[in-house]
Amino acid sequence: MRFHLPTSRSSFRVRLSLFDAFWAIASPLLALYFRDAQILTYDGLVPTLIYCSLSVVFSLIAFSAFRIHEGMTRYFSVHDAIDVTKAVVVATFLTYVAVFTLTRLEGIPRSTPIIHALTLIAGLVGARIFTRLNEARRTALPARMDKAVEYILMIGSNRLSLLYIKFIRAYSPGLHRVMAVLDDRPHMMGRAIDGVRVIGPPDHLEPVVNEFAEHGVRINHVIVGGDSDMVSEVTLAELRRICEEHEIRLDFVPELIGLQRLQPGAEPEVAMEPEEEPARIEVTLSPYFKLKRLIDLAAAVTIIILSFPIWLVVGILALVDVGSPIFFWQQRLGQGGRPFLLQKIRTLKPPFDWRGRKVPDADRLSAIGRLVRKCRFDEFPQLLNLLVGDMSLIGPRPLLPRDQPPDPTIRLSVRPGITGWAQVNGGSSLCIEEKAALDEWYIRNASLQLDLRILYMTLVCVFRGERRSEAAIATAFAMRRRQATVLPLETLVTRALATSKVEASAPAS
Repeated sequence: MRFHLPTSRSSFRVRLSLFDAFWAIASPLLALYFRDAQILTYDGLVPTLIYCSLSVVFSLIAFSAFRIHEGMTRYFSVHDAIDVTKAVVVATFLTYVAVFTLTRLEGIPRSTPIIHALTLIAGLVGARIFTRLNEARRTALPARMDKAVEYILMIGSNRLSLLYIKFIRAYSPGLHRVMAVLDDRPHMMGRAIDGVRVIGPPDHLEPVVNEFAEHGVRINHVIVGGDSDMVSEVTLAELRRICEEHEIRLDFVPELIGLQRLQPGAEPEVAMEPEEEPARIEVTLSPYFKLKRLIDLAAAVTIIILSFPIWLVVGILALVDVGSPIFFWQQRLGQGGRPFLLQKIRTLKPPFDWRGRKVPDADRLSAIGRLVRKCRFDEFPQLLNLLVGDMSLIGPRPLLPRDQPPDPTIRLSVRPGITGWAQVNGGSSLCIEEKAALDEWYIRNASLQLDLRILYMTLVCVFRGERRSEAAIATAFAMRRRQATVLPLETLVTRALATSKVEASAPAS
């Protein structure tokens, strides 16, 4: 999964994949062919060459500008699909303007740029979905719900920080992510260390931590790329205060990699016994969940096509209201506890201004934002999550990591949904335990008939508003109590053996 920083700082690099270059050349010809244009006739040859040449040039420029080559991996996500769409829209617009200026589109049907854009998006996104599915199938690993990803901020952009970033990537790939680097040297601002961006000075640690938290990414670890004397006493005291206040672990690279042992008189550390990993609970799912993925794909494609005009209007409103970027992401937990980036259309202004000061919540939501939220239009981009396999149309609503119930095993055994049984029976008025009970009830009773019922109830909620269903909540808790009383056979045997051992060791009376 490719992470985007919550700040709008990026760099430009010219890189292209071989398939993208090939598809940029082939797509305009296919568009003209689909439109039945006379591309091989003598009269139509010159306009065709001009149109195809300009479209290829602008497409390659847009591909490089939006860095879509980074999505051609097994980590293809909604962010990559959005970048592909942006690049195609920009390339098509520039091509249309240039061709219209040069030839007035003589010999080129007016609908060709639209067909070209759709063909280009379909090929680019389709190739990336195929690559992701193929690579995921080839390198599939068992779900690790007991291992949480640790998110790290580095202090100082030096050689020791660079080596440590490379070290943890080699030692524990996927379990530790260095999100950004803080450095107080102005000339380092905006640069990258092994792909990790320098986004501000150490004095901005607290607003950076808060901004990541706003997007659902909780910073767990702050690591200084040197000894404690690398930063001033005032800065170090402030770092300790912020880390203590936000419950963030603060460490120094020399201590973490054992360089302190090289100091004269250093005492060897006592090795600690590793803790036993908690046992994972296996959940048996209904065969219907295998069919749901095919239903989700068909539904996603159909809804995206039918709702495209609404997407366009809502996107323009968001751009006018809160500015760029239009999309807002939050990290949520998906199937198997795997994190993914849930997409929404922005309805709130940024939580921090350019100086790092917090903006009052009352000033962040406008009348347009309230309307978009009330109509649930801000949820539309999650159809892209559905398309790439992060979500399902119906299922437990994905929660932030901090909002998960005490035992999320059952609700994380399936793909999260855009809507679900808990949303149509109370939604935001439910507590965490009530949501967990309703989600568990759905997972154990999922069927096509129930999904159609939830879709109908979702439409009713959009027009009528959320209403609690005490009957559904009571039924869900009743089922949970019945499940708690049914013990597995292994548990009964274990308890029986333990009881017999106690009785055998007890002294005779």
